[in-house]
Amino acid sequence: MEQRSPLLPALGFIAPVQLFVGVIIFIPALYVFWLSLTESSFGQAPVFVGLANYGRVLADPYFWKALANTVIVVLIVVHVELLLGLGMALLFASGVPFRPLLLAAVLAPYAVSEVSAVVMWRFLFDPEVGFATQALTAFGLPPLEWAVVPWQGLLLVSLLSIWLHLPFTFVILYAARLAIPGELYEAAQMDGASGFARFRRVTLPLLVPAMLIAMLFRYIFAFRLFSEVWLLTGGGPARQTEVLAVYLYLEAFRYNAFGDAAATGWLLVVASLVLALWYLRRLYKEMFATYAP
Repeated sequence: MEQRSPLLPALGFIAPVQLFVGVIIFIPALYVFWLSLTESSFGQAPVFVGLANYGRVLADPYFWKALANTVIVVLIVVHVELLLGLGMALLFASGVPFRPLLLAAVLAPYAVSEVSAVVMWRFLFDPEVGFATQALTAFGLPPLEWAVVPWQGLLLVSLLSIWLHLPFTFVILYAARLAIPGELYEAAQMDGASGFARFRRVTLPLLVPAMLIAMLFRYIFAFRLFSEVWLLTGGGPARQTEVLAVYLYLEAFRYNAFGDAAATGWLLVVASLVLALWYLRRLYKEMFATYAP
């Protein structure tokens, strides 16, 4: 009796998912790429202009300002989140009291919508009546003039993003820490390793793959930062706190330059893919170092 290959039934199971992904992601992406090669606006038929939109975007100083702001915020957010998440994961894994209650408190910001979070932070850091502003004044520190000083606006955006997304990084690192066998620590302790030596020789090497995964996802998500900036500063003052997603939105819906906005979107995609490929390569080497070329 002829045995049927299991490949065809497997393809039948995954075909609906692949079709769904193609319709939802790849077809709109191809349309946006075609749009980036045209000049179009409301009520105007697209006219093919080749790479002119990319050249116009790359020659725009506001684009480079938005790119610089994005890079600054991403570097602050991702690395501070990684350090805080790692410290919290190690602390919780060591057995803190009231751990279920503290876990709920740590994960609570992830359940808050970005709009609600921005409203709360705008009230907390209000220059006149904000509680955080009053606390800074009580300690003899100047209040954050985030609405008029660009670097303070970016700082507040970074703090808000860290508060919102720290639970994501924490959960990944905490789960990875709990997955490390306790026998490794017992063996290291029997060999006379100190606490720092156990962290450096056992914990850190085994957490590196999880750290790379957390950083990869946070880099990609942080590059798409929009709500915090748009709702907090609106890109002001004088477009000095714009990030790439805000720049794209303004090009599309304020200046009605759909081609320039689509080109900006693809430049953002390319930057994210380049970064993702680098991190995936590092992750591959960390997880399969023996076989990696």
